[in-house]
Amino acid sequence: MLFHLRTLLNNAALRNGHNFVVRNFRCGQPLQNKVQLKGRDLLTLKNFTGEEIKYMLWLSADLKFRIKQKGEYLPLLQGKSLGMIFEKRSTRTRLSTETGFALLGGHPCFLTTDDIHLGVNESLTDTARVLSSMTDAVLARVYKQSDLDLLAKEASIPIVNGLSDLYHPIQILADYLTLQEHYSSLKGLTLSWIGDGNNILHSIMMSAAKFGMHLQVATPKGYEPDPSITKMAEQYAKENGTKLSLTNDPLEAACGGNVLITDTWISMGQEEEKKKRLQAFQGYQVTMKTAKVAAPDWTFLHCLPRKPEEVDDEVFYSPRSLVFPEAENRKWTIM
Repeated sequence: MLFHLRTLLNNAALRNGHNFVVRNFRCGQPLQNKVQLKGRDLLTLKNFTGEEIKYMLWLSADLKFRIKQKGEYLPLLQGKSLGMIFEKRSTRTRLSTETGFALLGGHPCFLTTDDIHLGVNESLTDTARVLSSMTDAVLARVYKQSDLDLLAKEASIPIVNGLSDLYHPIQILADYLTLQEHYSSLKGLTLSWIGDGNNILHSIMMSAAKFGMHLQVATPKGYEPDPSITKMAEQYAKENGTKLSLTNDPLEAACGGNVLITDTWISMGQEEEKKKRLQAFQGYQVTMKTAKVAAPDWTFLHCLPRKPEEVDDEVFYSPRSLVFPEAENRKWTIM
């Protein structure tokens, strides 16, 4: 469910007799009495502890079990509305948000750049105040993280980052739920990132160590993650006793990795850089050669959409690929 409504949803469930069953995964049970999520923004995972992120995953797993496997109807967000601001096109983010919110009885309101221009026809401050008076929360998919930060500052309702230039936290929640389902425990896993130092990688760097996961990153020269984010990730690794390594060698990053991860080489807004980027990322395609140096239990993740130059068909469509369960889990983690 939308994370900022999780506490509201949980309380509503208890009032209506829908008692959530929090299953005990091997990576431990979240300390629910220490988790306070109600009313908080989800702009980046750096603002959340491991226990808080774990709690989001537990509720997502429980909703998936109750709705998908048991066929229960849980109209826990009946009467609630969600504003959806999309400056960038989307398949999975829009579809998962609309279907997930509707499954819980809520009403999603989709706004494109034809309907709303952040900071253009109306100031961000005014937009935030209007949205606060008409909706219960907002999910925004924007170009600039600074726009999200200003929206959150001026709004009186929770703001959720549906993607920005710096972070994509809701995608990482789906990734972690997928890995939790497959491996049962996240602790001790080694994540091998091979690709661009982009918003997906930044979100992993802000959270992996909090689960006890190691991170090995390979990017071409000039396409490394943001230095300030790298500095924070190094501190998280130190605090949690995990390893973080950065290299320009894809096979070095893949060595011993449990999870091979890549993403688009050309993000939205970077289309003019296509020729330059395709040249820079030569040798970064994930193939079975890459997998040969990974751990025996290796799996593969890609947030989609995928291009063949990023990962070949043999890996992408192999039994080791978790990309389609990963895509489905966008619905359960956004709820």
